[in-house]
This record gives sequence, C-alpha cells and structure tokens, in this order.
Amino acid sequence: MPIYEYRPIKSGCSYCGKGFDVLQKISDQPLHSCPKCGAGVRRAISRFAACVSEKSPETTSLDSKLNNYEAEGMWSHAAELADKAGLKERAMDDYKKAGYNF
Repeated sequence: MPIYEYRPIKSGCSYCGKGFDVLQKISDQPLHSCPKCGAGVRRAISRFAACVSEKSPETTSLDSKLNNYEAEGMWSHAAELADKAGLKERAMDDYKKAGYNF
C-alpha cells in the first residue's frame, strides 16, 4: 500500500498544519478533511527523495527557508525562492497558492 501525503487547504491543527502521511490502498478515496480537527485537506504530489542522501549545507538551508515560508503561508516568497533555485514545479505550485493564475 502506498503512503499518501496530505496538506491543509487553508490552516489546520498541529497535526495537519504542516502536512501528514496516510497509508492507504490505491483504491481508497482521498481524504477531504483532517482526521483530528476536520479542516479541509488535499492530497499532495510527493517529491521523491532517496533513502540515503547527502545534502550540501546550501541545499539544506534552501529547503529550510522554503519550508518555513510555506508553513507560514508566505507563498509568494516561497515561489520566488524556488524559482530562483531552479525548482520550477515547486515554484509553480507556490505561485498558484499565492493566487497567481497561469
């Protein structure tokens, strides 16, 4: 069974606020609300990460900044930083969350 990532649509509790993972069958319907607080959630497209990976200090710093911007709802800042770093897919996702229509 795959593990699916979920993210809150607006804001949520401490459980869903930064996202959570759920082990589900492929045939299961996606969740529409947080199991703890009932806030709206949506299934996120997972970014692949190797089981064993070494990250440079620059990459770790960039990931930390992006995660902080996204956790605080600063989508425009996150999108601009991701765009400059060449993370086009993440930048487009953050631009959409910021309200830009492409």
